[in-house]
Amino acid sequence: MSLGLPVVLEGVRFAYGETRMSFDLAIAAAEIVAIMGPSGSGKSTLLNLVAGFETPAVGRILIGDRDVSTDPPSQRPVSMIFQENNLFAHLDLFANVALGRSPTLRLSSDDRSAVGEALARVGLAGKEARRPRELSGGERQRAALARALVRRRPVLLMDEPFASLGPGLRADMAALVAELHRETGMTILVVTHSPGDALALAPRMVFVEAGRIAADGLAADLLGDAGPETVRAYVGERRRSR
Repeated sequence: MSLGLPVVLEGVRFAYGETRMSFDLAIAAAEIVAIMGPSGSGKSTLLNLVAGFETPAVGRILIGDRDVSTDPPSQRPVSMIFQENNLFAHLDLFANVALGRSPTLRLSSDDRSAVGEALARVGLAGKEARRPRELSGGERQRAALARALVRRRPVLLMDEPFASLGPGLRADMAALVAELHRETGMTILVVTHSPGDALALAPRMVFVEAGRIAADGLAADLLGDAGPETVRAYVGERRRSR
């Protein structure tokens, strides 16, 4: 059974300082979508609106058939993975992942089994007693993904989760996310600056520029030679800046 729920931003308007943002977007249940665009264009704000860390001035945010526009993050069926992982340095790996199951770390036997299974699923079995400082960047990202898995929320938001990883680890993590998506059917939105990540992860891509959705379609089409000028200019600039 698919876990995912549809996500809809309907006439959403939001202001951050002098920056005005406007989003209309519909994501189908169990869809995985890459979100790209220049720094400061509104990609992270879009995720924060879905997660509940920001509240729209106008418009509605629907997850499934429920209007969550004013709900706090804890009441939304959403998990979020940040670039910095949000692991607690004083807790071992098992406890960091178990927080996704119980914020108080009062765990039932089923909870402990779920945490163990999630750690094994992301390739971290046997490292449960390690602190975050003893893990590589890739392992910390895998731990954050395991925590999202034990939460079992229908929607997973990922904000540049691979930005600090080298090319090899990026490819491994993208493959793992794609595999877990096939298995769980979560609805996944991934913010990335990398065209390679977008192509590896998601058939569909949304391009955000100046606080609005400037392009929406198949990633292969938007990133191809015949893609929109705004996307081609961005990709060309990214390549020149390397």
